Amino acid sequence: MSDLLEKSLKAAPIVNRGEYNYFIHPITDGVPYLEPALLNEVTDRIIAVAEPGFDKILTIEAMGIHIGTALALRTGKPMSIVRKRPYGLPNEVKIHQATGYSKGELYLNGISAGERLIIIDDVVSTGGTLEAVWQAVGIAGGIIVDTVVVIERGDGAKRLRQAGLPVKTLVRIDVGPEGVEILG
Repeated sequence: MSDLLEKSLKAAPIVNRGEYNYFIHPITDGVPYLEPALLNEVTDRIIAVAEPGFDKILTIEAMGIHIGTALALRTGKPMSIVRKRPYGLPNEVKIHQATGYSKGELYLNGISAGERLIIIDDVVSTGGTLEAVWQAVGIAGGIIVDTVVVIERGDGAKRLRQAGLPVKTLVRIDVGPEGVEILG
């Protein structure tokens, strides 16, 4: 298996936002540009670690959309997107999410009771978004088969796992002023 993901993370520019070192990467930001080979590698790695038997892919606006789309094309499974604005559709689930850098409402549509889901996202840092999505799926009656996130940063994924929530990540990183460090 290639290591384009790790190489691209090590080369990612760092922007300091106060005390937070923010890495800029095609998977997490869409800039500077996303090479098809990188997206294919990420998709292959998700397929390799994901539990089979899901009916639908659930991803989160905005940066989970390209990853979820690639997975949908590869698996032939439909995809639903957790959105940041309401549509007012029947059975829409509104939930509050809070992360280390934002808070607001999320809206889940297109999930039916009993439907088996894989949740896909780009980064887990605090785990706040995933907690909110899991809550919404529970309200809608969906069943979470697996959760796969491309990049793990901080202690959010560890905290979620300790709480018994299923989350797999492809690469674990730390970010300092000098750059991205691959931890595993």
